[in-house]
Amino acid sequence: LMEEANEEAEHKGWCDTELSTNEQTRKEKTEAVETLHAEIDQLEASIAKLTEEIAELTKAVAELDAAMAESTKIRQEEKATNAQTVTDAQAAQTAVAQALTVLKEFYAKAGEATALVQQQPEAPEIFDSPYKGMQGENGGGIGMLEGIESDFAR
Repeated sequence: LMEEANEEAEHKGWCDTELSTNEQTRKEKTEAVETLHAEIDQLEASIAKLTEEIAELTKAVAELDAAMAESTKIRQEEKATNAQTVTDAQAAQTAVAQALTVLKEFYAKAGEATALVQQQPEAPEIFDSPYKGMQGENGGGIGMLEGIESDFAR
């Protein structure tokens, strides 16, 4: 009987040790589960926040793409207008150069023609010399056309 009591006491000691160990292990595992649940909650909150940021950034990218497309369209229109303006300016420069050539030839011939005209024996005293226009003046029509031509050349 004493032997049985000893065995039971040993068995009870072993059971108490096992219960204590199991209780400690359960406590540790419960704490680990709670920590993991907290981490899961934190990660789910981060996922929600990042999903919202992704949506906002996607919207911003779409707006930037639309603005860039509009800017490109406007730039292409301005480029076409500028090309037409340059073409018009080149045509105008050519026209002004031709006009200058014609006017210079005309005034050169007019100068020669008036130089060869015979004078009347008695010229009226209103004018001292025959009228030749303002072809010698740089501020006249030719001078203005030369200024316009230099402006177009720029």
